[in-house]
Amino acid sequence: MYELIKTSPRSKARLGRLTTKRGTIDTPVFMPVGTQATVKALDLRELNEIGTEILLGNTYHLFLRPGMDIIRKAGGLHRVMNWDKPILTDSGGFQVYSLAKIRKVRDDGVEFRSHLSGEMLFLGPKESMAIQRELGSDIAMLFDECPPHGASAADLEAAVKRTLDWAAICAEQPRAEGQLYFGIVQGANAPELRKRCAEELVAMDFDGYAIGGVSVGEPEPEMMHAVELTEPHLPAEKARYAMGLGTPAQLIELVARGVDMFDCVLPTRVARNGTAYTSRGAINLRASHQKEEFSPIEEGCECFACTHHTRAYLRHLLKAGEILGLRMLSVHNSHFFMEVMRDIRRHLAEGTFDSYREEFIGNYQPTSKVLEGRANSRLPK
Repeated sequence: MYELIKTSPRSKARLGRLTTKRGTIDTPVFMPVGTQATVKALDLRELNEIGTEILLGNTYHLFLRPGMDIIRKAGGLHRVMNWDKPILTDSGGFQVYSLAKIRKVRDDGVEFRSHLSGEMLFLGPKESMAIQRELGSDIAMLFDECPPHGASAADLEAAVKRTLDWAAICAEQPRAEGQLYFGIVQGANAPELRKRCAEELVAMDFDGYAIGGVSVGEPEPEMMHAVELTEPHLPAEKARYAMGLGTPAQLIELVARGVDMFDCVLPTRVARNGTAYTSRGAINLRASHQKEEFSPIEEGCECFACTHHTRAYLRHLLKAGEILGLRMLSVHNSHFFMEVMRDIRRHLAEGTFDSYREEFIGNYQPTSKVLEGRANSRLPK
């Protein structure tokens, strides 16, 4: 359960603690994404070294591969991974809509064709919660409908109705021992839909609440607006989770808007493209000017990559196609995200979060994609 410890005097930032069956998590927290029972390029030793408190797994992917028969025989997801800390599992709803090639939405769930085998399968609220019960996750997300960015008003209305109907069904399903259920608020940037979805989910009294329908291709201002529309309708005594977000600067801004939990594939995904995060923004280590840079990725960073290797050496590994280069960037980026969260918690505890926020955002250079999204946002300037 969630304990609110302290709030910021100048923003909605919250310092808290979430207790699960397998341990207590200090919040705000970033959850590395272990979609298929692994965080790409990182082993368990490295995840522990960077201070990981909780991992994310995914119902859809694990259901397809290795499959529930294998997971059941192994004794659950924790034993499959040999991970003894908390795990949060996504319901699979987002993946059904984003990955499945053919799908048919029904009142009781979704028929879809596996993106792996082409087999026709079905996933609904009962099935999703049953899978998550067998996975044995500490936090299970409710099955929802996540409409794409730019969906029509009618489609948004229908998605909210299904999300609420399915949430009521999810609430009736048996849980794994000590498992927490988190509801997911949909509604895009429609104020009344966000309000209705949040209030009806809160009335069902789940253990925490997620802000869904973000990180679906919308520009940054629309993403922030969706969070701002949702947060006022969520109870202060429950954890809030922004799904699929975001960059280091976005995490700080989302914390300031009252969010406690985050997950995102960016740390390892961009590492595989040669990108590293620093306190001044993302840098391209494949760039030619890095070949004679004999300094670490980030001065003062205590990750293994920065304490043992230079930018020049890491660039060499990347250009040579050596796996070590991708691994070291994945280690650094994941450590950097964890360090940002530790800094946020420390400044919240000390009452200096708002000045930290101003300094970090002032020094951080957004990517061209983020800047383009800000310029092209459909929200009023």
